[in-house]
Amino acid sequence: MKKLIWCLLMAPFFCTAQSFSLKPLNENTKTSLRGLSVVSDQVIWASGSNGAVGKTEDGGLTWQWVKPKGYEKLDFRDIEAFDRQHAILVNAGSPAYVLKTDDGGATWSVHYKNIDSAIFLDGLGFWNRNSGMIFGDPIHGKMPLLKTTDAGKTWKDISSGMKQHLAEGEAGFAASGTTIKTLAGGKVWIATGGSVSHIYYSADYGKNWNIYQCPIWQGENTTGPFSIDFFDAQNGVVVGGNYVKDKVNDNNVLITADGGKTWNKPITPVAGFRSGVTYLNKQVLVATGTSGTDISTDSGQNWKHLSDHSFNAVQKSAKGNRIILAGEKGNIYELILSR
Repeated sequence: MKKLIWCLLMAPFFCTAQSFSLKPLNENTKTSLRGLSVVSDQVIWASGSNGAVGKTEDGGLTWQWVKPKGYEKLDFRDIEAFDRQHAILVNAGSPAYVLKTDDGGATWSVHYKNIDSAIFLDGLGFWNRNSGMIFGDPIHGKMPLLKTTDAGKTWKDISSGMKQHLAEGEAGFAASGTTIKTLAGGKVWIATGGSVSHIYYSADYGKNWNIYQCPIWQGENTTGPFSIDFFDAQNGVVVGGNYVKDKVNDNNVLITADGGKTWNKPITPVAGFRSGVTYLNKQVLVATGTSGTDISTDSGQNWKHLSDHSFNAVQKSAKGNRIILAGEKGNIYELILSR
């Protein structure tokens, strides 16, 4: 009877939560993986420190690891892949590069370079195969914004379209390349943190911007939102916290139902700092970070801790249903859920 009453009170979350397992796909590679692009259940790309780029075409049974020639020391924090042949890389730090491959990673060409000592690119997102955007940390209060309309061949500086100036100490985080989210029709959200946290939103491919408050943990250079995702134009989630206090779960997950204008705390939060979050469908979300992985089955209102295993990024396959996580030491795992 007690169990029945508990289930009635806590339903539908805890009593319908899935069992899970973590299946290793790659381990013990000398790189910290933060970039992740899961094209399909078979084609997965990942990128990270020490110039490493990994790719599988058979769902993780075998991996090809390369280091773009001349860029072996870069930290590739984000990657966007379109298929097994075409992908775009962005590194963190200065000089900043955007690299592109059209032959499966065998060769890479430079399509953007910035030698400004202050440049620091945080992430990229694509609306479709041709159109995409990159953003970076502010320089003299202005957020660098780059846009492509030719599949990454050329990048145009559109920073002047954002009239808002960022506050002193406000910046983006490149922990997983996912503090930018794009949706069809030109919608894009960018999350910033540090001294203050905001959500910058454009509905017209970055021509005009609105700015919204994001009341997540903030105020220090180690705090703020580290990942954002939207299921549709209204429903979204942001996760983060303080990466130097990764087991503390004070105000490190928020959800929105009005496109990011306002944010609310869930009933039950994630278990600690999280640097990656993704929607599996409108009800089911997965968040991960250095202190573990959590799942919600009620649109982000309640979260259940699944594992203490450390990861940086999580993503569901764009064409398929697999859930892939990536992190330190080249670790790439599949999260398998079952009822």
